[in-house]
Amino acid sequence: MEIGVVYFFTDRGPDPIEFAQAAESYGFESLFVPEHTHFPVSRRTEYPVAYGGPGLPEFYLRTYDQMTTLSMVAARTETLKVGTGVCLLAQHDPIAKAKQFATLDHLSNGRVICGVGFGWNVEEAEAHGVNWKKRYSTVRDKLKVMQALWSQDEASYSGDIASLEPSWAWPKPFQGREIRTYLGGAGPTTMRHAAQWADAWYVVPPVADPTLEDTIPQFRRVVEEAGRDPSSAGIAVASAPPDAAVLEKYRAQGVERAVLWVDPADSPAEGMRNLETVSKVLAQLG
Repeated sequence: MEIGVVYFFTDRGPDPIEFAQAAESYGFESLFVPEHTHFPVSRRTEYPVAYGGPGLPEFYLRTYDQMTTLSMVAARTETLKVGTGVCLLAQHDPIAKAKQFATLDHLSNGRVICGVGFGWNVEEAEAHGVNWKKRYSTVRDKLKVMQALWSQDEASYSGDIASLEPSWAWPKPFQGREIRTYLGGAGPTTMRHAAQWADAWYVVPPVADPTLEDTIPQFRRVVEEAGRDPSSAGIAVASAPPDAAVLEKYRAQGVERAVLWVDPADSPAEGMRNLETVSKVLAQLG
């Protein structure tokens, strides 16, 4: 099982390059960066309790652009994988987004992981023209367009929400491989979609099942019901706790990657200290 970290970079916290280089030196395998473009002040959508709500943390309002941050990190690290955790794909043009991912993966020698998600803030999505009731099929179809552009010399896809006429687009991802895609989130609907079309489910551990000992067997049953070999659908854990006992239980159940939560900070020094604190769990793992 690989161990990475996730961090909300803002204009008040640590420098992303310094943070990433430190994470790499501690032995973390990957760094994931979330995405929110803006927050309408109406606040009609409550911050989910599963993520720590209902109060909305200020760091959500100040996040750096996801792809710009990951590009700078990739340019100044050697082996650290860089992931979107997650890209709110419904809010983006899939042709342009496919180009961004493929370029970053090509220039970083294959270090990109593409995590996508449906999002939770309705008014944020609607500001981008997203039909909230169709967000699931929107993300699915847009990702299928991206995957076609990554893998096919003459790429095409026909979907309900997004389609692509036969097209040429290069570069392809590094060494011609497709970028591994995660579908992030929690709950039965996201689980079902991940089982049907994602490379892996990037699951946020439910409060009632922090070790995923009930959730993972359920997911594998859903994968099988979807007509897939359960071994073909991976499991990664989003915002995992820096707890060695919990992480060992993830490993025993075949989790491919646990991405540890590092508390965002209002000062660079505090953010770096938080990373150092979380890194101590690495020495506790076999």
